[in-house]
Order: sequence, then structure tokens, then C-alpha cells
Amino acid sequence: MSDNDQPQAGQINIELDEKVAEGIYSNLAIINHSPSEFVLDFVAIMPGVPKSKVKSRIILTPQHAKRLLKALGENIHRFEQAHGEIKDSEQPVIPLNFGPTGQA
Repeated sequence: MSDNDQPQAGQINIELDEKVAEGIYSNLAIINHSPSEFVLDFVAIMPGVPKSKVKSRIILTPQHAKRLLKALGENIHRFEQAHGEIKDSEQPVIPLNFGPTGQA
């Protein structure tokens, strides 16, 4: 490791492997919380497909969830400054069936 690769004091060296760098597509986020954590489940719902699976789950402390909210808000603001307002279009209601369903 050369001197240029050494992290400076107070910096963290973060690595991103190829698989994680590919990312995971999601068009639905389900957020739940308890007194000690926030759980974000990311799902990809496809048209005409009645069943989907959670593709990724992120668990955060309440403090980290609040920091994420702030960081996301700041990034959306910068994006809109550069590219214009993000339009919030009407989304169709997506039925969420988490339990077993039955018919008589």
C-alpha cells in the first residue's frame, strides 16, 4: 500500500465490490419501525405479476434513519436544482397481501 492509499486521520476507507456496485432495482419501499430500529424493505413490483419478493432489507438505528432522511432531502434538492422538479405522479394502488389468502 502506498502513502497515497493510506486513509487520512478521521477518514474511513470504504470498499465497493462488483456485486454490490451493480445495485438492486426497487420501485417500492416498505418501512416499519420499533423503538430501537427502522426496517426498510425494498421490493421490485412488476406489472401483471401478482407476487413479489423483498430484494433487499436495510436495518437502521433511529438516529441513522433521521440522517438518511436529511441526506436524501439534500440530494433531492440538489438534483432538482440541476434537472428541474421531480413530478410526483399518481401511482396506482398496489395491493399488499402479506398473509395467506383463501377462498371459500
